[in-house]
Amino acid sequence: MPGNKASKQKPCHHCKSRSASASAPADTSTIHYEKFWLYRHCSSVQQRDRQAQKAGQLFSGLLGMNVVFLGSAFISSMIFNHVAITLADVWILLSILKVLSLCWIIYYLLGTSRQPHAVLYRDSHAGPIWIRGSVLLFASFSVLLNVFQIGYSTILLQCKSRVEIVFPSIEILFILTQAFFVWHHSKDCIQVQHNFTRCGLMLTIATNLLLWLLAVTNDTIHMEINSQLREVEERFEGNETAYCICPNTTICQVFQKGYILLYPFSTEYCLVCCSTLYVMWKNVGRRISHHHVPHIKPKFKLQGVVFGPLLGTITVIIGICVFMMYQIQATGSAANRQVFVMYYSYYIVLLPLMSLGAVIGTIIHALEKKELDTLKNPTRSLDVILLMGAALGQIGMSYFSIVATVATDPRDLLNSLILSHSVLLIFQTITQNVFIIDGLHRQPLVAATETRHTGHAGEQAVASELPSEEETMTRSNQEHTGAQSPSKEEEMKEEQNQEAYDQRRVSMLELGEEIRKASLSYIHSYSHLSWKRRALREISFFLVLCNIILWVMPTFGAHPVFENGLEKSFYGYSTWFTIVNFGLPLSVFYRMHSVGGLLEVYVTA
Repeated sequence: MPGNKASKQKPCHHCKSRSASASAPADTSTIHYEKFWLYRHCSSVQQRDRQAQKAGQLFSGLLGMNVVFLGSAFISSMIFNHVAITLADVWILLSILKVLSLCWIIYYLLGTSRQPHAVLYRDSHAGPIWIRGSVLLFASFSVLLNVFQIGYSTILLQCKSRVEIVFPSIEILFILTQAFFVWHHSKDCIQVQHNFTRCGLMLTIATNLLLWLLAVTNDTIHMEINSQLREVEERFEGNETAYCICPNTTICQVFQKGYILLYPFSTEYCLVCCSTLYVMWKNVGRRISHHHVPHIKPKFKLQGVVFGPLLGTITVIIGICVFMMYQIQATGSAANRQVFVMYYSYYIVLLPLMSLGAVIGTIIHALEKKELDTLKNPTRSLDVILLMGAALGQIGMSYFSIVATVATDPRDLLNSLILSHSVLLIFQTITQNVFIIDGLHRQPLVAATETRHTGHAGEQAVASELPSEEETMTRSNQEHTGAQSPSKEEEMKEEQNQEAYDQRRVSMLELGEEIRKASLSYIHSYSHLSWKRRALREISFFLVLCNIILWVMPTFGAHPVFENGLEKSFYGYSTWFTIVNFGLPLSVFYRMHSVGGLLEVYVTA
């Protein structure tokens, strides 16, 4: 009897699923709906698919959370009890995670993505070219960093563990494979093996997060050694226990300096990969309808901007000069107080200009009649979360600096500059976030008719003002016939010289025509834009260049928040080190991610 009841219930369930599939469009025959054992008795296929998708995200998220907690416990134990848990133990754990992630990535590349109907949809918003380009850039620098680490450890093999050579070798393979995977498959909305793909992506995300956390802690040790180098050298004379010192050779110094210079890129690479892989994780099983796909994709064109690139270029040049002077004097034997005054003065002049531009851009957004984009977009949601989360790093450090400055001596020149810098940095970060987030939620303006009108008008303007090629050729032929000599030999030579002269003249005329044509079309396109779009493009491009120079300076070693000594003496050495090394990588990542958001605002303006 129980078997008969079960046999009576099964056809009913199959009939419901068949009726649901029959009512669906014909294209759904290629769709692989998700299944999960907890929701196998759902009445409809669509409802079972939605519940299975939520369950898959939940279980894969739990997997990633447990891996992150396990790795964080190892790294924290290494910091607080380095006798029981050593750095080699943490490297072994991370090597196991990287090997597992590598196995999944290779399986995805060779198996999952090549299955029939595996990638039916691609998210046009995911993985823009500057994100994938930054992944390749940071991946190349990270590979070079590990090469320097292998070379440095090989030279000091008598005092280094062999794990310090094996670990960078595995990491090089992991970085190259992951960069290839992100470049080619960051837009995929995979439709097969949903749960296995989610778990693989979450494992890879957790591995990158742990690599970032380890890089932050190692950077702490690195900065501590550099800041106390003079005191160590003074107290270190006559000590024979320090046998693990780089010998006085050129190759060892190259490895050491290269490792110090390229170290920040590894943290940025891990964060960028985490953000890209998270979007892929959200897109697993996602089906994009046709009206969600933009028919005309806005492209980056340097048109309609004049003052933004000009002011931004001046800002970058001045910033590079300030950075070089800071690096030369602040890292010398005795740090000069005037260097910190110059550094903070540059920020105090630049930050109000950036804040003013962001406020004006937000007001222009409010005056525009562009509709808000309310469609579901995981990439945009992640961009907003990353902007708000990464901004907490420099906002938190700024508030700690404000408290230390006010409690110490705010009337001192350097302290007043530090206080002004911290306040302006908070205000600039907030205004820029508002401007970027508001711009990301605006629908792009389709300017196809404008470009056509611009092209026709530019061609008419150029055609009316420039001479034709026939006129130039007839003029040159007239000059050629009038300049003939009676002698045949001299006539041949003069003809050859005249032909060469005519060719050079025609080529110069054609080059001048092209330059004038390009300049006239650029001026016409600039004047044809409305003042709102023109202002938004100018502001966005100016902020892009400003954020680039503000990313370059701390990335390549300018850390006045630790080297000025105010906060370090107020909070204590260890406490301020912890604050800086968790806040500084986030602030660097914020500047880099702001560049991508501002480019989106520029393109859609």
